[in-house]
Amino acid sequence: MINVSAPRVSAARLLNAGTGRIAGVDGCRGGWVAAVLDPATGALGLHLARRWADLPAGLAVVCVDMPIGLADRGRRGCDALARALLPRGRKSSVFPAPRRPMLAFERWAEANDWGKRQDGVGLTIYAWGLMAKIRELDGALGPADQARVRESHPELAFHRMSGGRALPPKRTPAGRAARRALLEAEGFDRLDDWLGLYPRALVQPDDVLDACACLVTARRVVRGDAIRLPDAPPRDARGLAMEIWY
Repeated sequence: MINVSAPRVSAARLLNAGTGRIAGVDGCRGGWVAAVLDPATGALGLHLARRWADLPAGLAVVCVDMPIGLADRGRRGCDALARALLPRGRKSSVFPAPRRPMLAFERWAEANDWGKRQDGVGLTIYAWGLMAKIRELDGALGPADQARVRESHPELAFHRMSGGRALPPKRTPAGRAARRALLEAEGFDRLDDWLGLYPRALVQPDDVLDACACLVTARRVVRGDAIRLPDAPPRDARGLAMEIWY
């Protein structure tokens, strides 16, 4: 049994630093779901944006569960490092990001075949399902934006919150309960309301929990104790750093 009975803290203590609102964001069927914290008041809110451009304005730090920098060839080093950190059974949650030329393909089969020819590695159907979101984010961000918008990964955040203890799979009742307990210990005291706020055709429960985990990472970025993989990230053809924060 996973012990996640860490002491609860209030939402007002989620951030102890002067900054603007911060957010954790996850892609969802309805667009982008964002867990937002106002550090001035401690107020937490959940928002659904159809497009990236529709996210709440004036966010000082955003941590998003979506690839940002993309390699032209081969695997990204940050993905390999993230997989190595996670326990057996959770490594597959870090999927290989598409290579940048794959953004130009209109069909999965074409992108998959190209990857096999170029690198000997195709593209998973799961990654292809996120391609529209990856394209949208790639079009919205430049290198300067990465001072404010950071790629993060919920499973790395949960792994750190749990003190490195292995968690059950996220889509099982036990896995969802363990992650909820970790988030409640971080001050998320309205999860019941949030999980029922939007139709599941637009936002799944996992999307909400993952956005909250990304918000925990955003808090760490502001506090200065977030971890970056790797320490000195390479940059892609557009100058975007290929890195993951948690």
